[in-house]
Amino acid sequence: MTLEVRPYEPGLRDDWNALNARADNGHFLFDRRFMEYHADRFIDASLVIMDGGAPAALLPANRKDDVAYSHQGLTFGGLVDVFDRSAARFEALNLMADRLKADGCATLIYKSLPWIYRGRPSEADLYWLHGRGARLKARHLTTSIDLARPGRRSSRRERGVKKAAKAGLTYARSSDWAGFWSLLQTVLDQRHGVRPVHDLAEIGLLASRFPDNISLHLATSASEILAGVVMFSTPLVAHAQYIAVGEAGRELGALDGLFDHLIRHQPADRRWFDFGVSTERGGDVLNEGLLTQKEEFGGGSVVHDIYEMEL
Repeated sequence: MTLEVRPYEPGLRDDWNALNARADNGHFLFDRRFMEYHADRFIDASLVIMDGGAPAALLPANRKDDVAYSHQGLTFGGLVDVFDRSAARFEALNLMADRLKADGCATLIYKSLPWIYRGRPSEADLYWLHGRGARLKARHLTTSIDLARPGRRSSRRERGVKKAAKAGLTYARSSDWAGFWSLLQTVLDQRHGVRPVHDLAEIGLLASRFPDNISLHLATSASEILAGVVMFSTPLVAHAQYIAVGEAGRELGALDGLFDHLIRHQPADRRWFDFGVSTERGGDVLNEGLLTQKEEFGGGSVVHDIYEMEL
C-alpha cells in the first residue's frame, strides 16, 4: 500500500461522494452536495488520500488564517476512510497533518465523529490525536435513545403523549417548510434570541438534494401546525436537527406526541434516535432542563468532542 495526499479539487467530486457513501464512518453531511451549499462562506481545505490512484480516505476541512478546521460548517467531521487497519489510518492522518503544515497551517481543530455514527469500531483517529499531543478543546452533550434497548420513560412524558392522543392530533411527514420555518423562527427568537443555522431557502435546497436523509414531520390539528421536527437521518441514526412547538402545542402535548410517533416509526434496522445537544456557548454551559426533557424519553448521554492540535 502506497498512500499519497492531495488537496480536494472539483474533478474528485464523484470519487469523493462515492467513497463517503460506502465508508462505515461516512455521513451525508460530508457529501460535496451538502458541503458546497455554503461554499462561499468557507475556504475549502479538504484533503484526499489516494491509494494506488484511487481515493481511500477523506478529510472534510476548511481554513481560516493559519487554522484548519474539520469542518466549521458541519456538526462534526474527522477522517472518513475505507481502510481495514488502524495503521493505515495513522499513516493517512500523518500525511494529512504534514500537508496542512506545509500549506501554512499551524493548528488543526478536529471535530470527531461521535461513536453512534460509526458503522463499526473506528476510533483510531482519537488515539492518533492523543499521540500527537492534541487537547480536548470543547465537549458537547447530546441525548440518544438506543432503539434496541430504550431506557424507561418518565411519567411526565407519558402524560404528554396521552394528552396529545386525547386531543386527536395528526402526525405526518410534510413539505410545508415555510409554515414550519415561521414557527421555528418565532420560537427560537422568543426563547433563545437566535435564528436557525439554515434559512428557509437553504433547508429547502438541502431537503431536495437529500430526500432520504432530510425530512420534516409535523403535529397538526385542523391543519394548524402545533409542533414540528426536522430529522437528519442516516441508516444508523435518526437525528432531530430542528425542534419547535408553539403555545397551543404545549397545552396539548404536541411535541411529546410527535416524538413518540417518530421514535415508534423508525426503520427496524436503525439503531439510534438522537435528540441533539443540550449544551450552549461552545459546550461550556449545560441546559439542564432541556437535557432532562430529552432523557425522560429513555435516552442517555453521548459526547461530541472537539480537539485542538498544533501542527
